[in-house]
Amino acid sequence: MTMQPRYYSLDIFRGATVALMILVNNPGSWSHMFAPLKHAPWHGCTPTDLVFPFFLFAVGNAMAFVMPRLQEAGAATFWKKVLKRAVLIFLIGLGLNWFPFVAWSGDGLVFKEWVSSTNADQGIRLLGVLQRIAIAYLGASILAYYLKPKALLYTAIALLFGYWALCAILGSGDPYSLAGWFGTEVDILLLGVPHMYKGEGVPFDPEGIASTLPAVVQVIFGYLTGAFVRKRGEVSWIWKKVPNSSETHFKLISGLMVTGFIVLVLGWVWSLGFPINKKIWTSSYVFYTTGLAILTLGTVIWYTDLLGVRNALTRFFDVFGKNPLFIFVLSGMLPRISGLMRIQQGVDENGLAIYTTPLGWFYDIICASLPGPPEVGSFFYSLCFLIVMWLICAILDRNKIYIKV
Repeated sequence: MTMQPRYYSLDIFRGATVALMILVNNPGSWSHMFAPLKHAPWHGCTPTDLVFPFFLFAVGNAMAFVMPRLQEAGAATFWKKVLKRAVLIFLIGLGLNWFPFVAWSGDGLVFKEWVSSTNADQGIRLLGVLQRIAIAYLGASILAYYLKPKALLYTAIALLFGYWALCAILGSGDPYSLAGWFGTEVDILLLGVPHMYKGEGVPFDPEGIASTLPAVVQVIFGYLTGAFVRKRGEVSWIWKKVPNSSETHFKLISGLMVTGFIVLVLGWVWSLGFPINKKIWTSSYVFYTTGLAILTLGTVIWYTDLLGVRNALTRFFDVFGKNPLFIFVLSGMLPRISGLMRIQQGVDENGLAIYTTPLGWFYDIICASLPGPPEVGSFFYSLCFLIVMWLICAILDRNKIYIKV
């Protein structure tokens, strides 16, 4: 059987995205974080706000190498594989939201109810990061399977303009504000308040139903970029000399860089009327982050696939890129498991025991005691957590264990 060429750069790009996702999702303290590791309060874009769209872009990249085989296999095979994968990812995300299914209440563990029996507004969140990945992957796969690249591009742009129109027409007051955005009403109607995220102090889901529409386009843009790389690039992780390779490589890299710059500028221009905003996933945000993703991917391809660089940094990200879904889920499970293990840490003024968790103990005793501002200790905890995740990935990679759905 002929081995499919593997782009080392795509593993690096995907692995770096997963690594950053783990890093920003696991601070020692949410109250003490360096500014670049925080999401923008509302409008705007920090480095942290690039992580999720970059991952969706990487999902699209991977699709470009799988879709030709699915199209050759026929519609039945396509629907079976894509639906199965989307459903599994969605259910894993839902299970992660619910995990570990019990929580401390007083001195005992109680079952986490689908809807709380004591507070009708509280329950298990239905959507989330993995659920958005599942839905966006499914939507983009269907469109990519049935449409030619040019029609797919036009459809993607039409979806972004359509989303802009929905926000402007259906919104109230400032249609791009937390209070005025139309998508919250859609989520309340279809999901219900108990199953929505409430991190903004009110029911509002940053991975809600309406804002998933432009996220589908993010995957489509990743797919189109991956298709361009697959057709133009004659390189793989095993270096090969090919006829006219210099011209081929120049067209590949220059095409990515020019396209990325143009899309980035278009995103900035669009933001003058439709602000860049991750939480409602605006169309300008899709363009802006896609432009940056294309530029980043072009740089990584030039560095790793064309120059053939292999060093400690590329190795670090490579192992993350080979087990991205597994390690992301594990990074979400470990803090929840730690939360079930209580370590007494003195008593309060009423004589009641104060508890911490193993991870909380590590932060309080070791990380928080580091010299400097508290952000240093919080970041050090994040790095330690990331290194543990890397060690697990490295062991899996050494044993050629790759967990996929």
